[in-house]
Amino acid sequence: MATEEITPESTPTAAPELLVEPLGEAVTAAAEATKLYPIAPGVELHVRSGPGVNYSIVKTLRAGSSVPIICQRSGDTVSGYYGTSKIWDCIGNAQFVSDAYVKTGSDGYVAPRCS
Repeated sequence: MATEEITPESTPTAAPELLVEPLGEAVTAAAEATKLYPIAPGVELHVRSGPGVNYSIVKTLRAGSSVPIICQRSGDTVSGYYGTSKIWDCIGNAQFVSDAYVKTGSDGYVAPRCS
């Protein structure tokens, strides 16, 4: 596999006006998505392919794990460690966990709605 050598002459530089512009909504949402939220203590949490208990399990998170919340959407109602919720947190591409098992500090949405 070939690699490209980067020299000072080939390194791209940002236009000065890009450095002083305020953060847009997309940048703000991306920054918030990097925040990690802990899952309920002592819980091994199933990650599903969609926002409901009938979607396939794509993996299981270990107890003590934390997750990013990229976006959230409504789905099946689940009763869990942090109460009952119909909010599902998207933590990756086609990867959802019930918000009832994620400590967000809120009973409502804490991230943008998934499209």
